[in-house]
Amino acid sequence: MKSAYDIIIKPIITEQSMEQGDLKKYAFQVARDAGKIEIKKAVEEAFGVKVAKVTTLNVKGKKRRTGQYPAGFTAATKKAVVRLTEDSKTIEFFEGMV
Repeated sequence: MKSAYDIIIKPIITEQSMEQGDLKKYAFQVARDAGKIEIKKAVEEAFGVKVAKVTTLNVKGKKRRTGQYPAGFTAATKKAVVRLTEDSKTIEFFEGMV
């Protein structure tokens, strides 16, 4: 079985994701083969919070040039937006970012 840190790769820190912190929504890059239930358990275990809803989306890799003609793609990833319950505490990692 995978640990919580194998499922959660890194937090996504952008202007749009930081604005959703007031609504207790946080964005993470997660493993491509992780399901919503696994992501929910991993966030609850890693941060000690209660998760109400998990929304996932697959992000396609962007086209990048690697020289004159051969074009390649960046790696495709999976993004998860996690909404916490009303009575749950916030994730402290995101508090100092805004």
